Amino acid sequence: MRRASVQGAFRTATQRAGMSKTGVAIHTLRHSYATHLLEAGVNPRLLQRSLGHTQLETTIDLLTPHPHRAGRCLRAPQRSHARAPAMTTLRDIFTAFAPEYLERYPTLPTSHRKVISAIQQGQSGYYGRSLYQCQSGGEHHRVHHSCGNRHCPQCQQHTTPQWLQHHLDKQLPGPHFLLTFTVPETLRAFIRSHQRLASHAMFQASATALKRLAQDERFIGTDLPGFTGVLHTWGRQLQYHPHIHSIVPGGGLSADRSAWLPSRATFLLPVKALSPISRALFKEDMRQAGLLEHIAPQVWTIPWNVHRQANHHGHAAFTSLAPYVFRVAISHSRIVSLKERTGTFPYRNVGSARPRTAHLDVMEFLRRCLQHVLPAGLVKVRHCGLLHASCAIPPATLRLLMVQGHPSDDKPPQRQPPQPLAVRCPTCGAPMRVVMRLWPSHNGFVDTS
Repeated sequence: MRRASVQGAFRTATQRAGMSKTGVAIHTLRHSYATHLLEAGVNPRLLQRSLGHTQLETTIDLLTPHPHRAGRCLRAPQRSHARAPAMTTLRDIFTAFAPEYLERYPTLPTSHRKVISAIQQGQSGYYGRSLYQCQSGGEHHRVHHSCGNRHCPQCQQHTTPQWLQHHLDKQLPGPHFLLTFTVPETLRAFIRSHQRLASHAMFQASATALKRLAQDERFIGTDLPGFTGVLHTWGRQLQYHPHIHSIVPGGGLSADRSAWLPSRATFLLPVKALSPISRALFKEDMRQAGLLEHIAPQVWTIPWNVHRQANHHGHAAFTSLAPYVFRVAISHSRIVSLKERTGTFPYRNVGSARPRTAHLDVMEFLRRCLQHVLPAGLVKVRHCGLLHASCAIPPATLRLLMVQGHPSDDKPPQRQPPQPLAVRCPTCGAPMRVVMRLWPSHNGFVDTS
């Protein structure tokens, strides 16, 4: 049979079948056959060899939906919640204005450049992709991987529930206190210029001040308290505002580690004493680092604000802090628009419930966002004392000592178990399973079906 006869017979068959889709040819049967084999669970490597492709990625590209190739293979998914063309994500803004920003600030730190590059390349295929299959309709969907950068709002949105669940599972009974250590506004520019050293000094000053006052018999009388410290660097208008949040269980262990010494239910330590102690400790660290002359002298005469909030359970303390642990300076939901080089986002002043709107030039908007990028390797969540991973006393023993010495019927509220994260089909909303993943470090897929 001649080739023209085969093509003619195929066209006649498509007309009789009522197929009006453009781009359908005899070559489509080859891809359709491979698609059915993929749905039946055939290893993608076998499909690659059967189709004669050199790269496995070429095979997957042909067997997954693509909006510009809807007639050649699987149907491209129709997304019902498509984003408006206005720039409302950091990726859109970086893509449009990062070259101008880099040209304006040629000495930009390497960490800032890496964040810009990571957010631009996220969900573009640069970091690999996964092939999912809808468990309801069997349709295949290709999903690009995110960048995984800790400063990317897209990558951090699922981290908070996991962190909260982990700490609620091992929380101690009894009251907990949420302490906030802040620094004067005149010191913020110095800390921003020496982020690694100054952030470590802030952690050390707050931790040592807590330990020193906890040893006082008038308050707790323990040399082994425990607390979790979290570093934040932004204010409500994206200004640089470094401060430390600390969650502290109300009490500590005795010197022989055989009894629990509780604090009062609504009072842990005097904040008026924590303020000068932490300030003096920070000053001593700067003196040892040889940077004391770079700080304005009036900083050491201004009161450093320390705020204390009592909670009946660790559940309330961790729940109130969890949304801010992995939150970045600004999320996509807060970006209202970026039009005519002006970025718009909402905020509220401290102590006010009235919503306000900030309007920033795009270069200033980028500068405020990037000034909160932490140096590589800087740990922003630290556990000390009883809550440190290397503590010799396990959490089960701590709970037993606390309950035996000071029994209480006051229990934390019941919480619903977290729902497992599942990738949903964009067409029907049913869960999808992973068929394979492609990582950027090699050209092979891992079959996880």
